[in-house]
Amino acid sequence: MSFQDDSPPALENPMKIIPSIPTMQRLSRKWKSAGKKIGFVPTMGALHQGHLELVKTSRRENDVTVVSIFVNPTQFGPQEDFKKYPRTLDQDCSLLRREKVQAVFSPSDHEMYAADPNIKIHITGSLVSGLCAPFRPGHFDGVALVVVKLLNIVMPTHLYLGQKDAQQVAVLKRTISELNLEVVPVVCPIVRERDGLAMSSRNKLLSMEGRRTAPALFKALMEGKRVARTGEKNPGNVLAEAKKVLSKEKKIKLQYLEAVDPSTLTPVSKIKKGTMLALAAYLDNVRLIDNIVI
Repeated sequence: MSFQDDSPPALENPMKIIPSIPTMQRLSRKWKSAGKKIGFVPTMGALHQGHLELVKTSRRENDVTVVSIFVNPTQFGPQEDFKKYPRTLDQDCSLLRREKVQAVFSPSDHEMYAADPNIKIHITGSLVSGLCAPFRPGHFDGVALVVVKLLNIVMPTHLYLGQKDAQQVAVLKRTISELNLEVVPVVCPIVRERDGLAMSSRNKLLSMEGRRTAPALFKALMEGKRVARTGEKNPGNVLAEAKKVLSKEKKIKLQYLEAVDPSTLTPVSKIKKGTMLALAAYLDNVRLIDNIVI
């Protein structure tokens, strides 16, 4: 279903699915001119409870909530899972209707990007010197580009992000600050399954055995946190104990496990309160990330 009328849907009306950039912009302008606070949750679809918690928070804090569903090609590398990424638009929209979302912005690739684009965003500095960035060159450039475009289209007052993507959060907060964008970023806690696994759209790609193994990632982070709370300040020792948990799971291929400052994302020389332990690993050829703050 597409929404073609230029008038903004009344807040009590059914959710509208909007594929058009001009239509979305006109609606947002009218909402803002009426003094409405607009909360925005950017997603790539395949929604899970973690996304819905962002939506619930936005609904509590704003007059209008807009969710985007767009699998962004510019943040995937040539060897990554862009074609395999789950696309479940109808199911996603059903979930968002239950949450009383006012609008879903779901554009096509052609709508979002010119055939021969000339403008890019390039992120530099400590925020992209470690963690995921060396393994995913260009990824955060693509994330920053699409989010800046989405912010210009939806024009929200508040942007809702999940802590699971900690490096992405840091990059977007800096992008918003340095580009003087008029939006307030709101970072919400990681939502986990009962066994501790951080909720992710990629969890659906795991085999049954892989899904049983995946909670070891959180167990490793919790072991590192436990060791730090005993008074251990040496990050090497803390990380070594966390790695022992993962060494018991042969299916898990650890990509990195680091102790970093949560603001700069640079490795710490001494563990202290607020230090973030972050990891990425492959399981069933699915890349999973997680983090925890001491």
